[in-house]
Amino acid sequence: MRLGEKIKTFLQGFFLFNIIWYIMAKPINMKALPKPTDVYLNMGHLYGENLFIHVLVSLYRIFSGLGIALVIGTSIGLFMAYSKLGNKLLNPLVYFTYPIPKTALLPVVMLLFGLGNSSKIILIVFILVFQVIVAVKNATLNISPEDYHPLTSLGASKLQVFIHITVPAILPELLTNLRLSIGTALSILFFAEGYGTQYGIGYYILDAWMRIDYMGMYAGIIVISLLGFALFILIDLIEETLCQWKGKLSNAR
Repeated sequence: MRLGEKIKTFLQGFFLFNIIWYIMAKPINMKALPKPTDVYLNMGHLYGENLFIHVLVSLYRIFSGLGIALVIGTSIGLFMAYSKLGNKLLNPLVYFTYPIPKTALLPVVMLLFGLGNSSKIILIVFILVFQVIVAVKNATLNISPEDYHPLTSLGASKLQVFIHITVPAILPELLTNLRLSIGTALSILFFAEGYGTQYGIGYYILDAWMRIDYMGMYAGIIVISLLGFALFILIDLIEETLCQWKGKLSNAR
């Protein structure tokens, strides 16, 4: 599905969701479930509550965790793919820890790294790094040895082979896994931002809920949903930019 089609599908789903929301809220007529029109009309007043600062803090935590997870996960994934000993040592550990619910680690992470940004970033790293490791390792192992022959026969160095063969081969699967896991990372961040912080979109939503500010609460939920979609689209844009050969290959077939 092309990027424009994905945006169109999202807008259609967003419009349909708001219709269903309105149909449910209208007859119930409760403060706990305001009409979407009321929430959107009230969102203009939220800038006075520094909502954009909460969004920026959450984005900082997400991108920091994503960057660290990419560096660590790619390094370990390549090491496991290229080294039989490395794979033999690390493979049992990776597949044992991969399915563990990362929310269960939140108390441990906070005890070890405190209640500030560090614990929240580390938790995001834990969520994403295993996706990266598995994606990079599997994508590297799936490269056919014949794909290396043209460059090696021309006397290319190992670095040139890595840049021109390995990197393009692992990028699509890596970005696909990141796209799938970014929603999970946002969900965990929302949970983690309820502890030991005064900033972050998760804190904003929970704080509004505790203050019985339902308009603010629903506005925060909308913002974090749009934030997740924006990150999803960002990864799509990166894939379209860096993996243009993928579309050309599909058209050739």
